[in-house]
Amino acid sequence: VVAERDEVNARQRALVDRIRARVAEIPDTEVVGDPVDRLPHLVTFSFLYLSGEAVVDALGRRGFQVASGSACTASTLEPSHVLAAMGALTHGNVRVSLTRDATEADVDEFLAALPAIVAELREDVHR
Repeated sequence: VVAERDEVNARQRALVDRIRARVAEIPDTEVVGDPVDRLPHLVTFSFLYLSGEAVVDALGRRGFQVASGSACTASTLEPSHVLAAMGALTHGNVRVSLTRDATEADVDEFLAALPAIVAELREDVHR
C-alpha cells in the first residue's frame, strides 16, 4: 500500500511540475505555493485581470473540472483568506487537483486549452 501511494504521489508530482512550469509561461500569471514543499496532486495559480470563476466556467465548458480559490474557501465566493495570508492574488485563482488516475494526456489536453482560454477571457475584459 505504501509503495503504491509513493508511486502515485511521484507520478502526480511530475504532472503538477509540468502544469506549474507551463502555467508560469502565461503572461500575468502567478503560480502559488512552494514548488517543492507541497501536496503532490495540487496546484493553484492566479490570473491577473481575470475572475477565477470565469476561468473555472470556461474550463468547465471544455470538460475540465477545476475550482477557484483555496480548498479552505471552496464553498464560498469570498476571496480566500488563505491565499491572502500567503501573499498571493486573491482573485483570478484556479485550483487544479489531480485524481490518482490523471494521465500525461489529460495534462497535455489541459495545457493545450488553458492559454487560449485565458487569452480569450482577457480579450473580453478589455473590450
